[in-house]
Amino acid sequence: MMSRCLLVFACCLVCCRPAGAADDLRTRVATRVEADYPSLFAIYQDLHLHPELSFTEVRTAALLAGELRAAGYAVTEHIGSMGVVAVLRNGAGPTVLLRADLDALPVKEATGLPYACTTTVKDLAGRDSPAMHACGHDAHVTSLIGTARVLAALKDSWSGTLVLVGQHAEETVGGARAMLSDGLYTRFPVPDYALALHVWADLPAGQVGYTEGGACANVDGIDILVRGVGGHGSKPHTTKDPVVLAAEIVMELQTIVSRELKPGTPAVVTVGSIHGGTRRNIIGEEVKLELTIRTYSEAVADRIIAAVKRISENLGRAAGMPEDRLPVVSRAEVRNPVTYNDPVLTRRVAGSIGAALGRDQVVPLEPSTVGEDFAEYGRTRHHVPICLFWVGATDPVRFAEAQASGGGVPSNHSPLFAPLPEPTLKTGIRAMSAAALDLLAKH
Repeated sequence: MMSRCLLVFACCLVCCRPAGAADDLRTRVATRVEADYPSLFAIYQDLHLHPELSFTEVRTAALLAGELRAAGYAVTEHIGSMGVVAVLRNGAGPTVLLRADLDALPVKEATGLPYACTTTVKDLAGRDSPAMHACGHDAHVTSLIGTARVLAALKDSWSGTLVLVGQHAEETVGGARAMLSDGLYTRFPVPDYALALHVWADLPAGQVGYTEGGACANVDGIDILVRGVGGHGSKPHTTKDPVVLAAEIVMELQTIVSRELKPGTPAVVTVGSIHGGTRRNIIGEEVKLELTIRTYSEAVADRIIAAVKRISENLGRAAGMPEDRLPVVSRAEVRNPVTYNDPVLTRRVAGSIGAALGRDQVVPLEPSTVGEDFAEYGRTRHHVPICLFWVGATDPVRFAEAQASGGGVPSNHSPLFAPLPEPTLKTGIRAMSAAALDLLAKH
């Protein structure tokens, strides 16, 4: 309640900074970003060249911690495993948390960039895996470093406390909970506001997008173990083929959204992985399916999961599977909740970024069905208002060509995803700096 009162009060004062002073501050930010850009681009290239998977971000976390210490922050490492927390106190005022995520994805890079990752890394289980910053978290870390430098250099222009968070394991939906469980809001100042940015392929570089309210979806990971009775591929009549049953399940699952939910209800059911069998002339014993389910309502999510279980089990019965060999539906991970952008905070952040970049460069966006564990920062007993905004990453010329042709551009998580570093990095740093300086403005 206190944070919301502070937010409303601050919104009433947001226009009180003299126009000349505001223009001067924006110029100082832009000048600092320009001066720092060569070193920041070098950091970005280094991070992109050395991606690390979830819960293994040793090098990335150490690099971030070192840069934040050099900028004058009090830094604590290994929060919740790989997490980094940096604090800068600058007198009385609100506390603002800025988060960047650290981890890469197990994707083999195909961008052809001179700083592309061409090697394998070890995953958490110690297995060799390709790796790539296919979701742009290297840009997030670089933007946090750049913002940290700006705010440390402009301490005369704000008052309060900054808490900068380098969060590991966003991609596997575990890092935020791990850091909160390890005392993020008890060992360090509790924020009045929490902000994060995310680079986004569906915006041209130089633009910023925002969504009030539900911005990112619930995410449920569901596994289906389809069991059968194996045998020789030449004698299917003596077996119960789990491959055929798995195929039927995959197709029938596509009717859940179209036939079991009210038209217009946003939801996605995707079978992202299917593995089974050993060779062409053997009917195997099992097939494994991995699903992702995206919704904006926990009730809808629960209904979909119940439908997945019902369909899978009853198709097994229809195929003549014994009761002890019916498909097994299980939850693969804890639900990642809806990321709810506090509307008042989001409008204020959009306004401050628009003042810094130009109003035409800040655009409202529809909610996305991607998942983001930044949601967790606003779901504790403290009820911290949060805002996640999007930073355009695609070359504007390429983006315009795709729009004109009706085509698309390589999306986040694609092996071809290659943010245009300039102006993406500069935009991210200027946007986050503008939002933080507004929230921490002296009055």
